[in-house]
Amino acid sequence: MRLSTYFLPVLKETPNEAQIVSHRLMLRAGMIRQSSAGIYSWLPLGLKVLRKIEAIVREEQNRAGAQELLMPTIQSAELWQESGRYDAYGPEMLRIRDRHDREMLYGPTNEEQITEIFRGLAKSYRDVPKILYHIQWKFRDEIRPRFGVMRGREFLMKDSYSFDVSAEGARKAYFKMFVAYLRTFARLGLKAIPMRADTGPIGGDLSHEFIILAETGESQVFCHKSFLEKDPLALDLDYEGDLSPVFEDWTRDYAATEEMHDEAKAAEAGDDLVTARGIEVGHIFYFGTKYSKPMGAVVAGPDGQPITLEMGSYGIGVSRLVGAIIEACHDDAGIIWPESVAPFKVGLVNLKQGDEGTDAMCDRLNAELAKAGVEVLYDDRDERAGAKFATMDLIGLPYQLVVGPKGLKDGVVEIKTRATGERETLTPEAAIAKLTA
Repeated sequence: MRLSTYFLPVLKETPNEAQIVSHRLMLRAGMIRQSSAGIYSWLPLGLKVLRKIEAIVREEQNRAGAQELLMPTIQSAELWQESGRYDAYGPEMLRIRDRHDREMLYGPTNEEQITEIFRGLAKSYRDVPKILYHIQWKFRDEIRPRFGVMRGREFLMKDSYSFDVSAEGARKAYFKMFVAYLRTFARLGLKAIPMRADTGPIGGDLSHEFIILAETGESQVFCHKSFLEKDPLALDLDYEGDLSPVFEDWTRDYAATEEMHDEAKAAEAGDDLVTARGIEVGHIFYFGTKYSKPMGAVVAGPDGQPITLEMGSYGIGVSRLVGAIIEACHDDAGIIWPESVAPFKVGLVNLKQGDEGTDAMCDRLNAELAKAGVEVLYDDRDERAGAKFATMDLIGLPYQLVVGPKGLKDGVVEIKTRATGERETLTPEAAIAKLTA
């Protein structure tokens, strides 16, 4: 993609409304544009990141055996009245009426909707266990939406729901999602720590928040330093096997959010206790029959007797993750994308646009990298070098491939690694080999 034709409206100045790093950088890097309070349009660069995060979330859900469907954004109020949550949820729920004066709502979550689907279609114990998920836009009418996509009113969320005939089976589903979340966040380049959490309005008696540590985090968190050394991608997993040892290993040491912090238990960690700021990126719940019982979600057991389904729900804020990654991965110059979610892998910088030699080399590098499946953003603008470097640092692509007349005289180009600032002088062939490795 040539930057001269790409829609990338970068800003030199930070808009006044941006209070935190991710909001400032997303606006400056031309990733989003505010439509109204807490509601954003996703511009091409931002949407590429959002879709890459969504793809990784989807791959790990599928790997864990969850099955994707798609539920509507608009739900019937009757379902929420059935579960008893319609009046209890509060003003965050956007309540509307259709042209026939039926009460409807813009879904903030989907426990009721998925329970209605499953109770109407699952009849026998042979129809479970199941884990169903979708990735869909949600709406919560925050009283003070702020911090950009970190606390907006409209947001993209992955929510999955498990159905089982026993508490034991439901806990197995919980362990599957627990492990899938560990893998998901690790693939996104994040160190996410599972912390015992309050169940809040979702309900239930078992819940974990997945927290990433960041200096600009929204709340205080506490954890054993062992979490900083664990690697979820090193786990050799069989999702159909017994995952309880993995769960026990990852919940043995102390980890708590501010509201769940227990000073006495934390003291047992001694000097190994880490106190930091944290950002929630995922939340999982096991809530038993909280929704299935009032909504009559039952299946016939082996003896023909009705069994009320045991349920859990598991959420990941997909759009929120874009901001969270930036909060954890940035410097004074801009964003530093982990390679797995970067909108482009390489920023190709032509230091002298219009020069026959640099233009020809940039065209060659752009074509060969693209042929090898490497996503390249080619800065072919007629701009000074400083402006090009500033743009590349701001948007945070993992590598900058710099081509200039001086280097070409010596038969070399330069690669800058954005995360470390390390620079290498290589032949064009070696540069291509490195970036396609």
